[in-house]
Amino acid sequence: MELVLTRIAKRKSYTIGRLFIRKKVEGRRLSGEGMALLCNTLEPPVLEQKTKTPEYEVMSSPERMAALKPFAIPEGHYAVVITWSERFKEWLPLLLGVPGFKGIRIHAGNTVQDTQGCILVGENRQPGIVLNSRRWLRRLKQLIVEAKERGEGVWIKVETPRQSREEPPPAPAPSSSPKRGRAQTSLRTVKSEE
Repeated sequence: MELVLTRIAKRKSYTIGRLFIRKKVEGRRLSGEGMALLCNTLEPPVLEQKTKTPEYEVMSSPERMAALKPFAIPEGHYAVVITWSERFKEWLPLLLGVPGFKGIRIHAGNTVQDTQGCILVGENRQPGIVLNSRRWLRRLKQLIVEAKERGEGVWIKVETPRQSREEPPPAPAPSSSPKRGRAQTSLRTVKSEE
């Protein structure tokens, strides 16, 4: 299973994104790939919002990185596993191999004050805030567990679309929240830009 985090709003104090699940469709009348919107994301500001120093220079200097943190993780493709978090006292998705970072998780939270570089999930209905975060985290963990039970690896691709690297439009909220106790099984399908 591949998750795709598309950063759509890079602001001075936060970054908003959309979290998609890349789906393969195989049927008699339709086959190919598409992406289904799961929820929105909130991260600290991306590095380019905090400094004019090129990313490669900052990432090669632990002192510069420490002085600028928290900032969003670099774009890339990362393996995802679910492990026990001593800090949060629960099982949470963990991104592996993130350059310059350790312990990057996907967890619940509402504002950038709730993250030191991790990815928060929820519904973005107000600038710089995600709501219903615990519900979307439960749904995401369920999807990851189901993929692992099918024997699939789980990956996340973090990206910024080429056409919206400067000033993207505001992020719409997902169509509805999952119901408590029973996860919502339908995902809204959107056209892939690839």
